[in-house]
Amino acid sequence: MNKKPDVIVIGAGVVGLSAALALLARGLSVTVLDRTGPAAGASAGNAGAFAFTDILPLASPGILKKAPKWLLDPLGPLSIPPAYSLKIAPWMFRFWRACSAAHVAHSTKAQTAMMDLSKAELEPFLAATGTAHMLRKGGNLQVYETSAEFEASQPGWAARAEHGIEFTHMDAAGMAALQPGLSPQFTRGTFTPGWYSIADPKLYTIALGDRFCTTGGRIMVADVKSIRHHDTGVEVKTEAGILHTGKVVVAAGAFSHGLVRTLGDRIPLETERGYNTTLPVGALDLRTQITFGGHGFVVSPLSTGVRVGGAVELGGLDLPPNFKRADAMLKKAKSFLPALNTEGGTQWMGFRPSLPDTLPVIGRSSAGDRIIYAFGHGHLGLTQSPGTARLVADLVLQRPSAIDLNPFSPQRF
Repeated sequence: MNKKPDVIVIGAGVVGLSAALALLARGLSVTVLDRTGPAAGASAGNAGAFAFTDILPLASPGILKKAPKWLLDPLGPLSIPPAYSLKIAPWMFRFWRACSAAHVAHSTKAQTAMMDLSKAELEPFLAATGTAHMLRKGGNLQVYETSAEFEASQPGWAARAEHGIEFTHMDAAGMAALQPGLSPQFTRGTFTPGWYSIADPKLYTIALGDRFCTTGGRIMVADVKSIRHHDTGVEVKTEAGILHTGKVVVAAGAFSHGLVRTLGDRIPLETERGYNTTLPVGALDLRTQITFGGHGFVVSPLSTGVRVGGAVELGGLDLPPNFKRADAMLKKAKSFLPALNTEGGTQWMGFRPSLPDTLPVIGRSSAGDRIIYAFGHGHLGLTQSPGTARLVADLVLQRPSAIDLNPFSPQRF
């Protein structure tokens, strides 16, 4: 490198590139390092949603009630491969503790603040990066098979109503008007118009990378091995050599915990392995994203096709993918949407970086204030990327934070 950059951002997913663009826009010189390049991880295969209405943490009493049943089905919404069960046990204990009423109230308040910030930042960010044409506002339809399932969802909707989130409960006729062709087994539903989406998450992330490079940023493919904090800067060791910079932002998704361990920080980041199948354009006349919450997956309309995906497999980074999980979701989707053409799909598996209390880590490393963490967003990396970018920029420039960062502190564990 000819000149030491002001900041090195480690990670070229949607969170890392959004942060890098925010820093570049504030006049800093920025280099992004990534082991494989832009949009190579979870940013490529997510459902494409800006789920701003999703303010309730995954860690909750409701999930504890569902989990035992789900775990009995190896292809169901939640699974833990036997080979990984012992390794995941400490994380599961932390998750269980985070499901208490007090923890849920704390996490919901923090998640709400993060969602509000991200929604406020989104459209200005899209306009500034030339990606506003990719935004869609088609909403989301959450569907229920029984009255009991619908009633069980009401406390969550009450919490959203308290925050002013708009939604409409629907009967079968209302759902049919919104989305024709839904199986009659779904008797109730709830539509949230404030649930936005992006035309295609991979193309969006690549567009951010292109914008970053054309406006003065630099992206390098490099596998970062360790980070070292000095009084005058930060040293980043890669397989190709050592780079020097003023500050570092770690936004490497599911691979972040290994990097921060080189700094002495042990953060309980785990990997939710997500699966999907993307069907060709025209596979279904899909007018809104549909969430099949009782089955743990969504069906999303993208510019590049129809994506059927979701579920949670807590299996780490090293086990081989189990694409039977993608097959199982696709089979269910065909049952739930009989007109769906399931031919010609492309399967994918990726790593979601998840923390046991559902909140990401955003804050300074214990090794020194020149190193900032921004990872662990779980299912909400795309959703919270604009807000995270703003928070990272404020941290780097030592400006007051737009929201209380204490709930997101790397030291909270």
